[in-house]
Amino acid sequence: MVVAQELDLEGIALAALAEDVGRGDVTTEATVAEDATCTARLLLKEPGVVCGLPAVEAVVRSLDPNVSVASSAADGDRFEQPIELARISGRTRAVLTGERTALNLLGRLSGIATLTRRFVDAIEGTGAEILDTRKTTPGLRALEKYAVRCGGGRNHRFGLDDGILVKDNHLRAAGGVRSAVELLRAAGSGLPIEVESETLDDVREALAAGAEQILLDNMSPALMREAVQLVDGKASLEASGGVSLETVREIAATGVDFVSVGALTHSARSLDVSLELE
Repeated sequence: MVVAQELDLEGIALAALAEDVGRGDVTTEATVAEDATCTARLLLKEPGVVCGLPAVEAVVRSLDPNVSVASSAADGDRFEQPIELARISGRTRAVLTGERTALNLLGRLSGIATLTRRFVDAIEGTGAEILDTRKTTPGLRALEKYAVRCGGGRNHRFGLDDGILVKDNHLRAAGGVRSAVELLRAAGSGLPIEVESETLDDVREALAAGAEQILLDNMSPALMREAVQLVDGKASLEASGGVSLETVREIAATGVDFVSVGALTHSARSLDVSLELE
């Protein structure tokens, strides 16, 4: 089970509620008595990997700290059929006002976790790992990368400050691979240096410059296999660019260490979830 303790769930919930509630939930406040209470069922309505239950709790408890959420599932659990995930009890106004925000987060994160699990399953036995990217929803990166972990994937760098990836524009600005690597060494961050390569010559240059990691950008599987032989374990290799469920196993089977998939966070479909009052 993946835990969400490191996430600022309260801050995320408050920001999302501010966007949705605005000056007040005029419909709920007019139709629901202030002291009314309820119990609601939180439902997953299609197969998938659940992610976002702590976020649901953070949303409803931000509206009423006395609301209780009794979960019968945990983030990272995989279900093959629709199921009740939790029961939410408390003031009806809080439950209904938070409903859409809570479901948006649960559906979105479960969709990311589910898609990630499909990619992870697709490369089982190859020895490679699935990585995410920084192609995330602004303001939700921490949650979306958490969802990737719940689906069995591995997080690449979280931001620009905790990992080095020298891309094509950096190489142009620095004057080439060797000068870019030398400048990075001189900067003294101590972080491993990863260099993007589009050709085998690029790979040779990155290897000669002492890069610890090399990104194989949009290479064919045949070229990736050559790159694996060329590098021979002297650096870790990451395959990237246009990876799909149909192509990922062939890519992973070339011998690369990692396959990064931007689609995990920028193209995942939200799962169908709902909340129903009893």
